[in-house]
Amino acid sequence: MKLLSFDIEISDVFELGQYEDMEKYAPFHISVGATAIHNGEERVWYSEDENGRPALNLTRERAHDFLEYLDEMQQKGFMVCAWNGLSFDLKWIGHQADDMALAARIALKSYDPMFQFFNQTGFPVGLGKVAEGMGIPQEKLMDGAEAPKQWCAGNHQEVMDYCLGDCQMTNLIVLAIQKARQVRWVTGRGRISSKPMPRLKSVEKVIQDPEPDQSWMDTPLPKIKFYQWVQEATGTKT
Repeated sequence: MKLLSFDIEISDVFELGQYEDMEKYAPFHISVGATAIHNGEERVWYSEDENGRPALNLTRERAHDFLEYLDEMQQKGFMVCAWNGLSFDLKWIGHQADDMALAARIALKSYDPMFQFFNQTGFPVGLGKVAEGMGIPQEKLMDGAEAPKQWCAGNHQEVMDYCLGDCQMTNLIVLAIQKARQVRWVTGRGRISSKPMPRLKSVEKVIQDPEPDQSWMDTPLPKIKFYQWVQEATGTKT
């Protein structure tokens, strides 16, 4: 199956406290997005201001173009992926495009290895930690929290490169997981741990899978938090 990964950055600047829920600062606004077909076309999605420079945020129309592109690629048989794309990227593209229904439809058909990992382990993991664990040589170009600050400071190309780089990394991780049939990541203690992942599943299938065992956790993250917006957008319980 042909592979395409996507990513977004937001323009909202805030200081996130330790263990603080990012959603506290929502709704979020998208500064830039990127798409990368493995060994194929790579695109950066942004809007321009009256001077022809990158604008603070994507316009509603541009965000909708982004969604329509992802929808079109799915219909062409592409495996459309994003790391945590279910609970973050697609939710906020849908918000920016004012079309949550289309975003939800794309989300259900998409592949989100992070969501699948969460559903096996009960906890999330960062893209960089998995890239390191899987032996991916490419590294993240900046910390995610820095991207909104850099964009607002006018360092647009650096943020574009970072966003596109994360798409490229996601493609490499997806291929590595498929080859190894497992996920490896670097733990908080600096060790490499692993979980079997014989095949990647669509978001729709992962939602239908049994919930993770979180009995050992004091404050577990509810699975439904990832996809509640999809249920609301479609008016159904998936």
